[in-house]
Amino acid sequence: MTTLRLLITLTTILFLTLPLAGQTQPTAPANPLTTDAREAWGFVKAMILRAAEKMPEENYAFKPVPEVRSFGQLITHIVLGQNGLCGVVKGVAHPNVELDKATKADLIAALKESDAYCDAAFEGLTDAQGAELLTLYGRSRARLTGLYMLSFHGREHYGNMVTYMRLKGLVPPSSEPRK
Repeated sequence: MTTLRLLITLTTILFLTLPLAGQTQPTAPANPLTTDAREAWGFVKAMILRAAEKMPEENYAFKPVPEVRSFGQLITHIVLGQNGLCGVVKGVAHPNVELDKATKADLIAALKESDAYCDAAFEGLTDAQGAELLTLYGRSRARLTGLYMLSFHGREHYGNMVTYMRLKGLVPPSSEPRK
């Protein structure tokens, strides 16, 4: 009877651990911190662009209340904020864009250019370079902090865009059914 219990116990352990035999530990990327920041940026920039493209042009002047920015002004703010922040992170003067009387097409083009400008801030960036200090909003901060701020700022205003879209009866990109 003892031999049978031992055989059953060993067989159970074997069957429970067999699926683990083919698994390997995931390999961490060479620069996990900058990789995570790049992925966070990639998500938010895609949601903002899709929202900008989905909102009809006639709603670009829409303001939920008079005291806030219109949808178009919100995109302008995002573009200017991205350019300014990425310019500091890259250590170069940011592009100056004039968007006061821009159409939907103008704003989407400016947003795409700003996204590409900020993408370049991530290109080839290592975790060690991300840890380098720079002056950001009057304080000494790591370069990578500036890139995370880029994502935080984008998420904040994507949240505004979601509200505007819902008020206009549109489903925001992040709530669309997955394909």
